[in-house]
Amino acid sequence: MEYVSRAPRPPLDELIDDLYYLEGAPPYARLMLPPMPAALLIVNLGAPFRIRAGTDIETAEYADGCVVTTPTRALEFCYPLPTRSVGVHFKPWGLAPFLPMPAADLRDRPVTVEQVWGRPAIVDLRDRLATADEPHEMLTLFEEELVRRLCETLGLGLVRHTSSVIAATGGAVAIGDLSAAAGVSGTHLAQRFKELIGVTPKRLARTYRFAATVFAIDPAGPVDWGDLAGGAGYFDQAHFGHEFRSFTGLTPTRYIEVRRRFLREYPGHAMDGWPLPVD
Repeated sequence: MEYVSRAPRPPLDELIDDLYYLEGAPPYARLMLPPMPAALLIVNLGAPFRIRAGTDIETAEYADGCVVTTPTRALEFCYPLPTRSVGVHFKPWGLAPFLPMPAADLRDRPVTVEQVWGRPAIVDLRDRLATADEPHEMLTLFEEELVRRLCETLGLGLVRHTSSVIAATGGAVAIGDLSAAAGVSGTHLAQRFKELIGVTPKRLARTYRFAATVFAIDPAGPVDWGDLAGGAGYFDQAHFGHEFRSFTGLTPTRYIEVRRRFLREYPGHAMDGWPLPVD
């Protein structure tokens, strides 16, 4: 599988972690993506893919691509064989300047790119991307489209600064202190977060803490769950286990089993690290 990624230039660098190109056969037909402190936009250039946003929601098909605000639960992606797309990993607040609606309207409810930008725009963009000569040219075209669509967004500075503090502390920060430091009420801050990110500051902090903890795990070696939970600031191992199931639907030990399966069956794969095979 070919995976090409690059960081964007200013002004997008304050909103986006990276743009990427993906082509080839995914390691598994179904992959589970646990919640991350990030938003996602995919422009699909191949056969439609499918997403299931929770066990209580029907699987939906996405032909032109999808838009996903910062999630609170795992998403299950069903990729075609082969798959081909370009995408953006946004910082939690980064998607807001490209949305015509509050991010809270899309919380745990992925939508098509057409629903966000309109059919003529996405048809034109897909046509231009599909005729590009190579991945880097595609990413340049995509970046130019994003710059063209960039809009001023009320409250973005407040949310970006506060989110950056949450990120820098790995989620280990008192939300009340953040609102006081910003000179706004907790209610105002929570409302801005829901409008621009889709979740409250408290929920975003939980996601950052969980992601930092999981990325600290070396699945190839032994894991001391008690030390890990305590070092991450969880009240106890039971609290950590509950949080783990809430985010992934898996117990910590089952998560390690699945990660080790990925490492064993596809060592060094471009997707290793966060997507997990679905049994």
